[in-house]
Amino acid sequence: MSFLLLAEQVLNGLQLGVMLFVMAAGLTLVFGVMGLINLAHGSLFMVGAFAAAAVAGATGSFVLALIAALAAAAAAGALIEVLVLRRLYDRDHLDQVLATFALILIFSEGTRWLFGSFPLYLNIPSYLAGPVSLPFGIQYPLYRLALIAIGLIIAAGLFALISKTRLGIQIRAGENDREMIAALGVDISRLYTIVFALGAALAGLAGALVGAIQSVQVGMGEPVLILAFVVIVIGGIGSIKGALIGALMVGLTDTLGGVLLPQLFKLFMENAAASAAGSALASMLIYILMAGVLIWRPAGLFGARP
Repeated sequence: MSFLLLAEQVLNGLQLGVMLFVMAAGLTLVFGVMGLINLAHGSLFMVGAFAAAAVAGATGSFVLALIAALAAAAAAGALIEVLVLRRLYDRDHLDQVLATFALILIFSEGTRWLFGSFPLYLNIPSYLAGPVSLPFGIQYPLYRLALIAIGLIIAAGLFALISKTRLGIQIRAGENDREMIAALGVDISRLYTIVFALGAALAGLAGALVGAIQSVQVGMGEPVLILAFVVIVIGGIGSIKGALIGALMVGLTDTLGGVLLPQLFKLFMENAAASAAGSALASMLIYILMAGVLIWRPAGLFGARP
């Protein structure tokens, strides 16, 4: 394998990783602070993508599309938190799973009713289109580099929010002892709504950004949701740092495994068999990685030990 191809795949892995982080950061905040298993997080990813595609189609502005994605996903998140999820915090996790699975069906059918069953397409803006020249002669799409930069900026913003602001102090305290911060006068219901809306907005933004490099369609959030759960299990529930490290590990493992394993198997197998075996093992690699991390650290890399 050439150096240029390997470098391109590393960048692809980083791009996948940072987008998974944007998706998983909200999920790990909701789970860590609220103790809620939210299977509908992928639906909020889809809501952001559809809102962005609709607004971009109507206005031609990619910036307005991103703003619409943030607003639509945050509003949807706040609405379902107030109307549905608020009643589930003291219920068993099975009740939460069933209720949020029902929300997946509602969002999917509602989106299909509004937009139809055919995919929508969100065009990359002209100022981010085309390749850019990197050192060592690497040509890489400018938009994918922008995704990496945006993801890292969001990561820095979240770290600052959690560590430097009053809201961040409340979020960290809520992870450790929600009853105590409620007793100290913090409006726990308001805090939960803000946290859930923030997580939903991040998921919607990720959907809008990824929607420009793939089709926007009903059900697009479910595969990403599975990867996001893998990320927070590896990184540790409630840890933003863990979500970032876990997302980068998953992104690089998934991307490089799909390229390197078939090449490795070709050293001692026929090409067709090597490609089939390598692709099959590559699809399992992130789950093998997750199992290995859990054996080594059952709470995840940065999760609080019980």
